Amino acid sequence: MRLLLVEDDDHVAAALSAILAKHGFAVTHARNGEEALQAVLPTAQGERPSYGVILLDLGLPDQDGYQVCARIRKLTATPVIMVTARADVRSRIHGLNLGADDYVVKPYDTGELLARIHAVSRRTTGPGAPDDGAGGTGSAAEAAVLHLGSVAVELPTRRVSVDGEPVALTRKEFDLLALLAQRPGVVFRREQIISEVWQTSWEGTGRTLEVHVASLRSKLRMPALIETVRGVGYRLVAPAA
Repeated sequence: MRLLLVEDDDHVAAALSAILAKHGFAVTHARNGEEALQAVLPTAQGERPSYGVILLDLGLPDQDGYQVCARIRKLTATPVIMVTARADVRSRIHGLNLGADDYVVKPYDTGELLARIHAVSRRTTGPGAPDDGAGGTGSAAEAAVLHLGSVAVELPTRRVSVDGEPVALTRKEFDLLALLAQRPGVVFRREQIISEVWQTSWEGTGRTLEVHVASLRSKLRMPALIETVRGVGYRLVAPAA
């Protein structure tokens, strides 16, 4: 897999690149935000660089890392993993709202980083990846639209709207919402959600799940839509008709 590493510290980048190379990654290193943006732009021949994952450190010397993430998302759908020392939930949700697919908090374990890289890449290349096809028509297409009060979840097109207004979700946010929405009222165990959405059994993903749930509640402006079942997991509470 080809990976774009955005890191301003050459020593950190060299050490991390060596580790990633041992695990089969071909690493392109960008030292600042401008180099990162140039790296994802199409070439003079019109060819768009093919990266499996973008690893973005937020502490860049020339631009705010959050803004770099937002600009990258406008240029490419390549998964972005933020690397940050900001451990608070609000900062993580802000990153997800800007289009990041995951985050890693410094200092991080190399095994954790590799697990997250593989997880986000599976979500974009596996069967759950977005489909650009037209999808079905008539009753089949209508059956694939889930209505949860003012929230509409279109499974074929992976679109979500609230009161008719589109809501931008990341890949994993949509997968999480779709999983819960297809069985309202059913309690999903944390382990089951992590297995189906992140395709891993790695226990460190639990914190990521909590952040994605918080982000969904915020974006949909319906905190009660996803209920936490303490000690078990989550369930979707369909609003009364």
